[in-house]
Amino acid sequence: MVLNSIEKLLEKYDNGETTIKEEQQLKAYFAQEEVAPHLESYKTMFQYFNTTKQEDLYTKDVPLKTKKSHIYQWISVAALLVLSLGIFTTQFGEDKLTYSQLTLQEQKDYDQAVEVFNLIGSKFEQGESNMAAFGLMSNKLSEGAEKFEPVAEFSKATNKILKSKKKKTKTSKN
Repeated sequence: MVLNSIEKLLEKYDNGETTIKEEQQLKAYFAQEEVAPHLESYKTMFQYFNTTKQEDLYTKDVPLKTKKSHIYQWISVAALLVLSLGIFTTQFGEDKLTYSQLTLQEQKDYDQAVEVFNLIGSKFEQGESNMAAFGLMSNKLSEGAEKFEPVAEFSKATNKILKSKKKKTKTSKN
């Protein structure tokens, strides 16, 4: 009678329909020395659950050392200065000069400003392409998870078939 109720509880357990009390009954049964031979696999499973529950979790803090790069801060400061200088000169400068009318120093400054803007633009483009790679990786992980679901369903069905075959062979032996 006890074996019959344990088998019913195991069937409910496999279907995810047991209550906490029923699971405690299963744990108590499989904690015994002698278990029915056809339920030995469940005994090892419940013993594994008990041992892993008793293990201490690793709770030590892991310090993370991050490298702080100040170059981006300086680039942003330089860009801000160039922009404010540009706005200041366009508002208060009445004469509009062409590139050829600038002095050599002004031409160098202009060229450097253009290089800074190009550098900032290329860094933004790099960041955008990196984010696209993360998006692609996320999509691939989602696709992989979706493809794994039928495998889990197949595994459940296979386990049910194998259990029913075991029951049939045991009843035919008896």
